[in-house]
Amino acid sequence: MKKLKNYFKITVLMLFLLPKKASAQHNMAGMSGMDRSDTSGHMNMQINSGYSLNLPMNRDGSGTAWLPDAAPMYGIMLHSGPWMYMLHGNIAPRFTSQDFTGKGLRGGNKFDAPNWFMSMAQRQIGQKGVFRFNAMLSADWFTEGGNGYPLLFQTGESWKNVPLVDRQHPHDLFSELAASYSYSFNKKTDLSFYVGYPGEPALGSTAFMHRPSALANPDAPIGHHWNDGTHITFGVATLGLRLDKFKIEGSSFTGREPDENRLDFDKPRFDSWSGRLSYNPTQNWALEISHGFIKSPEMLHPDENVNRTIASAIYSKAFNPNQLFNATLLWGLNKYKGHDGENSALLEASYRLHKLELYTRYEWLQKSREELNLDEDLYRENTLFLVNALTLGLNYDLFYIGKIRIAAGGQLSAYHANNRLDNLYGKNPFAGEVFLRIYPGLMKMK
Repeated sequence: MKKLKNYFKITVLMLFLLPKKASAQHNMAGMSGMDRSDTSGHMNMQINSGYSLNLPMNRDGSGTAWLPDAAPMYGIMLHSGPWMYMLHGNIAPRFTSQDFTGKGLRGGNKFDAPNWFMSMAQRQIGQKGVFRFNAMLSADWFTEGGNGYPLLFQTGESWKNVPLVDRQHPHDLFSELAASYSYSFNKKTDLSFYVGYPGEPALGSTAFMHRPSALANPDAPIGHHWNDGTHITFGVATLGLRLDKFKIEGSSFTGREPDENRLDFDKPRFDSWSGRLSYNPTQNWALEISHGFIKSPEMLHPDENVNRTIASAIYSKAFNPNQLFNATLLWGLNKYKGHDGENSALLEASYRLHKLELYTRYEWLQKSREELNLDEDLYRENTLFLVNALTLGLNYDLFYIGKIRIAAGGQLSAYHANNRLDNLYGKNPFAGEVFLRIYPGLMKMK
């Protein structure tokens, strides 16, 4: 409990250091329109995307991925001269207990505080260009330690040369340092170029930390490395072309996932590639399908390459400024040479009504013996083990500190897996957690 209190004190101190007021010098470059039609008195603003003068910023997800135009935006906006700045973040001081009924051998308990912070700066260049810079940081290494936090059936990356299993790895201190430039030929055609060290290639949907349907859940999906495994890539370059409601992109990037030193910059390799087709048919939908070849992603298995295919649909609907619904449907496939393909499917949703937010997540995955680090003598067949996970949770805003919201919440997760795993996990283990959520308020976008 003492450690959790210290996390909370540090968090509040950091948030108080954020600017509370925008500069008095406002420049409207990059704003396509603004009015005061909101009866609450809040300024309604429509601000252009960092990748097109002809799209709203609501469409910007992680990397260059698209969200629906109706997606909510949480953040603090500032202006200075021709520059527009955005600050965003999420911190969850909590107690989590995986397998709290003690049915198996692989659970764990922890006081911790998963977190991430993001800043963005952009400005218009000439009449048709936009320049943007993104920086994303995470203090996971300090709050979670090198081996991350307990999360049943989670896999991916390593600690002290041992695979991380039933734990979510910490994210790097520098999770994104990226710059982009886009040029609008006309209202329906844009060309964009994005480089990052680290950054995110055009592969998969918007990463879970930035999906509106996942913001209230402190845990990563256990299919994290079927969709988000390349969201921190040390060396990436992406070229994108938008044609009205479609965008086609191609990336060259480093396939190796971040190493165990979460505070350094890994070697850029540019040995992998990906392509993505995105389509937003209406303001409420964002659809994508993508494929990539990832060379030697895992440090412990340097000879294994992955072919990854992902398709997703994200939906956002605002019934009014205080009633929001967001949902994501996601499928991913990892294919290793000489092995059967490993599938992952996710359905998550959130519903916000004033200060209350309800959320859920269901996952269905096929995880291999190697993924779960199972003893070869006990599990001789190269079987794919089915895993099901269902989470129900809520959080409620308690009070505001300036533009920062403090919410309290909790969630319960139930797992059902192949019965051959009962000796390790028990039959149908449960996990739960209680947490505070510290995050910026909702921006009133037109």
